[in-house]
Amino acid sequence: MTIIKRTLAGSAIALAVAAPAIAQAADATAATDLNVRSGPGAWYESVGVIPAGEMATIEGCLDGYEWCQVSYDGTDGWSYAPYLTVQAGDNVATIDTQPEQVEIKTVTYVNQEETDEDKGVAAIAGGTAGALIAYALGGPTTAIVASGLLGSAGAAEVVEPTTETMTYIQSNPVEPVNLSGEIVVGAGIPAEIVTYETPQDGLRYLNINGQYVAIDAETNAIVRIAG
Repeated sequence: MTIIKRTLAGSAIALAVAAPAIAQAADATAATDLNVRSGPGAWYESVGVIPAGEMATIEGCLDGYEWCQVSYDGTDGWSYAPYLTVQAGDNVATIDTQPEQVEIKTVTYVNQEETDEDKGVAAIAGGTAGALIAYALGGPTTAIVASGLLGSAGAAEVVEPTTETMTYIQSNPVEPVNLSGEIVVGAGIPAEIVTYETPQDGLRYLNINGQYVAIDAETNAIVRIAG
């Protein structure tokens, strides 16, 4: 994940075009229920959600197209680009893989209201052990757990966590692992990350950035987010 340099002056969030704007706002579809955050990073507060299959307006994306400034149902914020899909010619692709075809402008982000807590969380995020693997589109279909991401074709059978399993996960704390990217159902956990057993066959669990998740033991993908 790109670490964003931020300054601590003034009292407003500033957005500025960092490259010549080559297009106006574009529309993109959420491949899964996707957080809208107050800033471009998983450590920022969630201010809304774009439901899977719903369309949002993309005002621009950071250089590298990892996070995009979005507007959905009256809420403005930032969403993780690997789960935003757009029409690229005759194909559908995620914004981060086909930015040149959809011609989305590049913007910069300066958070001028950053708190000490924000800086602390960002510092933790900077020491990540790896990145969540986005399977919204273009990833191995055998690793897709949330069938809604690509429809039923090629989707793996989901092991549904029981209430008892989720209670067990939340009642048995483990040390957090810091991973970059958005925590969503269907995201893949890097193979080198150690996960933990649950009483339910076929499921393991992990604490990612302070958030507990149930993981399919076969595909290593998130099937449920606690809370």
